[in-house]
Amino acid sequence: MAEATAITVPVERTAPDTIRLERLLDAPVDTVWRYLTEGELRAQWFAGGSDARADGELDLVFEHDNLSSDEVPYPEAYASHKGAVSHEKVVRFEPKRVLAFTFGEGRNGVATFELFPDGERTRLVLTHSGIQSPTGGLDFGSGWSSHLAVLAERLAGRTVRNFWELHARSRETVAKALEG
Repeated sequence: MAEATAITVPVERTAPDTIRLERLLDAPVDTVWRYLTEGELRAQWFAGGSDARADGELDLVFEHDNLSSDEVPYPEAYASHKGAVSHEKVVRFEPKRVLAFTFGEGRNGVATFELFPDGERTRLVLTHSGIQSPTGGLDFGSGWSSHLAVLAERLAGRTVRNFWELHARSRETVAKALEG
């Protein structure tokens, strides 16, 4: 993995219903912003769907098959999510600085992405607040950690061979981080 994905704390719990992740990405803010807001680019690391717009609706289409360069079967535990569409609301849109949208059609809080230029790189801070699930810190933390690793690889011009293997490793790492 690229140096940009190297982190000492994969995720931290900042409140009972809130997690925070921070990554340094090897791309300028303009590029990272496009990967957050443009559905076609977002599909390469997270979920495709519609483009994010100020005060707009945001459809997220989850096709995790597209995240692995190898042909990898969906794990049974996640099979029900294949092709799922989630209808979200953009609640904050400050071009090239902040994007926030509801998650789980508003049932699982808000995901807020903040971008900070760091030379030719970008420091991305993701805060997911209002998580309702009792296992949400682990579930969302490992999911976001995995997806941000895919984003870092895409921005570096590389792919991830097996997203689900990456996700399993992220889950173990995040579980340890949240225990401490």
